[in-house]
Amino acid sequence: MPGEDYETFKLGDWELQSGEKISDAHIAYKTFGDPKSPAIIYPSWFSGMISDNFWLIGEDKTLNPDKFYIIVPALFGNGQSSSPSNQPTPAPFPKCSFYDNVRAQHELVTKHLGITHARAVIGWSMGAAQTFQWATQYPEFMDIAVPFCGSAKTSLHNQVFLEGVKSALIAVKDTRSAGSGAIGVKEGQPDVRVWSAREKDVGLKALGRVYAGWGFSQAFYRHKLYETVLGYKGLEDFMQNFWEKWACSKDPENLLVMIQTWQNGDVSKQDPYNGDFEKALASIKAKTLVLPAKTDLYFPPEDSEYEVASMKPGIGKLDVFPSIWGHWAGGPGDSKEDVEWLDRQLAGFFAENKPDRVTGLAQKLAEAL
Repeated sequence: MPGEDYETFKLGDWELQSGEKISDAHIAYKTFGDPKSPAIIYPSWFSGMISDNFWLIGEDKTLNPDKFYIIVPALFGNGQSSSPSNQPTPAPFPKCSFYDNVRAQHELVTKHLGITHARAVIGWSMGAAQTFQWATQYPEFMDIAVPFCGSAKTSLHNQVFLEGVKSALIAVKDTRSAGSGAIGVKEGQPDVRVWSAREKDVGLKALGRVYAGWGFSQAFYRHKLYETVLGYKGLEDFMQNFWEKWACSKDPENLLVMIQTWQNGDVSKQDPYNGDFEKALASIKAKTLVLPAKTDLYFPPEDSEYEVASMKPGIGKLDVFPSIWGHWAGGPGDSKEDVEWLDRQLAGFFAENKPDRVTGLAQKLAEAL
């Protein structure tokens, strides 16, 4: 993407859980800090560019590049890793899952960057889903997992919310949803994958206005924080210059790929769990801090409570953002109070869970050989 500073790692033809493959796939990433420092994996979120994760990284933060080697990998479909927008010709993009994304990240981290063990995996929203995926797919790989404002399994209500977002976007193509976890049904369009400037403008603005009712809480709007904190002149100014502006900066086909990945999210959709959600959560070995937001409309604390209760004793810990910013309490840094609260939780959890000395020695030995 223009103006973005990142690297890419070639994956070759990447086989997917769906049985499809991404031809000549690549994963985009950026690193901070010394490769000899303990590694932290910090995946991107829905629609986010790699740079959209930078708000939680800094010398004054727990994610301090002077202390950690921080790796920010991008989701398939974000426009930087393999995505419809960077494919040679318009075509249906292969169906990819969180499992496929995390397997690619593991390949990047181990084979390209030479990391054999991570201090932590953390993430917001779809980044939280990838954090849960890491903790169940590679349970021995990290000491700590911190998913915030996200889930290990996309709830039915969350799938419904995403159906509204998706349907608003594809309606401009005379195309209806094929159902949760699918993209759409072509209805009389010669090439549904090619979007005119007009279709992008209308479809993406509609998506932005639907999303506006979900990203922030009722209390956020009631207290008009879009005016008093974010500085917009009124509701319509906020809708146009925050939500529509965000949506129109994205590629519609990229968003559809990420929505499909999100709707199908479920850490039990892999061996050896085979659909047993509780078994998947019980497999987590990393000390896990789950941080939902009190007013998040699609990742409510009740879901997080069940996730932690399904983990083995002493593994999971729950704390709740005491915020009226809804989903945005967890990122991307617009609420300064919530950023400070999150950073305090991270600092405390890192301090409570020191690196395992045996694991640390084994990693140093492996690096020396």
